[in-house]
Amino acid sequence: MPTLVPVPALAKEEDSVLAGVPDEYRHYFNGRSPVPYTKRHWEFAGEPASVPLARAFLDTCAASRDSEFRYVFSLLGTELATNAIRHSRSGEQGQTFVLKVIREPNGLTLACRDNGRPTSAPSGEDGRLSAAPMVGDRLTAENGRGLALVDSFATTWGDNGHPSIRKVWFHLAYDLRGSSWPAA
Repeated sequence: MPTLVPVPALAKEEDSVLAGVPDEYRHYFNGRSPVPYTKRHWEFAGEPASVPLARAFLDTCAASRDSEFRYVFSLLGTELATNAIRHSRSGEQGQTFVLKVIREPNGLTLACRDNGRPTSAPSGEDGRLSAAPMVGDRLTAENGRGLALVDSFATTWGDNGHPSIRKVWFHLAYDLRGSSWPAA
């Protein structure tokens, strides 16, 4: 069984990230068992500095679950947020992406909406995402493994296939059924 690394709380120097969050929504990011919800979403600035805030949001949404579920959910959601910043127009100056969590009886579903194919993308791309298997050098690569992780650890996942406004989603069952996570 893998050793889990605890999800860090927002550090004092990251308090500035919370500066734009109104007081009535700070409970979205506190890491404690959330106020009961069915759907929760937040729009994040499309910059790397938003990743710790996105991680805190995801960790809080899953706070009432066990540590393994919480870890996997936050890991996969952070991968989608990072992909939105790195591989879409959401990462361009002044752009945003949205994370939306839906609580269902058997698990959580996360959808990440970004602003689609970046202006620098090759024109022949159709906008469909794929998770190439991790083989050879990809197993130890520093990047490029995000969707492969989602494909492997999520119960199900997909995207809407629209290059202009893309929605990538995954569902993670509370018991990790359908996941290749080692504890499942």
